[in-house]
Amino acid sequence: MRGGTSRGPYFLPEDLPQDVELRDRVLLAVMGSPDRRQIDGLGGATTPTSKVAIVGPSDRPGCDVDYLFAQVSVEKGIVDTAPSCGNILAGVGPFALERGLVEPRDKETRVAIYNVNTQSRIEAVVQTPNGQVTYEGNQHIDGVSGTAAPIVLSFADVVGSKCGCLFPTGSAKEEIDGIEVTCCDVAMPMLLIRAGDLGLSGYERDEITADPDLMLRIETIRREAGKRMGLGDVTDSVIPKVGLLAPARAGGTISSRYLTPHAVHAAHAVTGAICISSCLSIEGTIANALAASSAGSDKRVRIEHPSGSIEIRLQTSGNGAALDVTSAGVVRTARKIMAGSVFVPDSVWP
Repeated sequence: MRGGTSRGPYFLPEDLPQDVELRDRVLLAVMGSPDRRQIDGLGGATTPTSKVAIVGPSDRPGCDVDYLFAQVSVEKGIVDTAPSCGNILAGVGPFALERGLVEPRDKETRVAIYNVNTQSRIEAVVQTPNGQVTYEGNQHIDGVSGTAAPIVLSFADVVGSKCGCLFPTGSAKEEIDGIEVTCCDVAMPMLLIRAGDLGLSGYERDEITADPDLMLRIETIRREAGKRMGLGDVTDSVIPKVGLLAPARAGGTISSRYLTPHAVHAAHAVTGAICISSCLSIEGTIANALAASSAGSDKRVRIEHPSGSIEIRLQTSGNGAALDVTSAGVVRTARKIMAGSVFVPDSVWP
């Protein structure tokens, strides 16, 4: 399925090995990793197209399904289940309905999702006219051609998704390697940097990854940020993600180049957009100083990215480090691409 601006296979838990180490080897084989072309699997040779969702029934009160996200590295033999993915999440509701995990209603169906990665809850509103999932509609999202049926995602319990608090280092702004940064965790642990402090305008894309010295410096800062945030050695982890921020230039609230972390996202991660939107509400953060507007506890934040923009409807309470995100909403779309069997070599899974 395509979920938002990402793509990957969606599995029921019983169709994968229960042993985590074996499961990860199977997922690497499914995607064709490690190989930069992923020629021997289903992966699309980019981070946004090398993702997996595992979705099954939930026994948690008030939840319909459990969703475990897995980021499969393209060039390394690594499967990372530390982060979540809000784009792949867009396909979870339709998948749950397609596979009979949730009973559809007429017109639209609300699917209560528990994200195992971040222990947070999300409600997905899926269009189900006449009790059938539809993918056809007039909703456009930047980063995807054409239109499709809207899927409304509402996030809760997202502050401190992995680190346990909004500012894991105890500060809204600090210095790493001579660069001012903000280390924060709302839906996704992130390292926020002013693009200008790295000699960038903030509106580049391919130029960023084409500069090995720049990428090395960003990675050095990211690894130190990971240690300070209590994430340990993040060399082989995709978190914290990196946001290179600049003032908006097309009527939005702020501009972001989202690193995944070793490539620039062609659009933007939903979870990363929630994190940046939350931080720009707090004085003293890198995001706040660059934002066109940050006032109010109920706001629409539009983050510009290489393919256009993503809008977050943010509702908050409290201030500063005590900020709580009561709701973060975003509209995405999804498409069912195929259903069937993927074959794994006997040497991986006899």
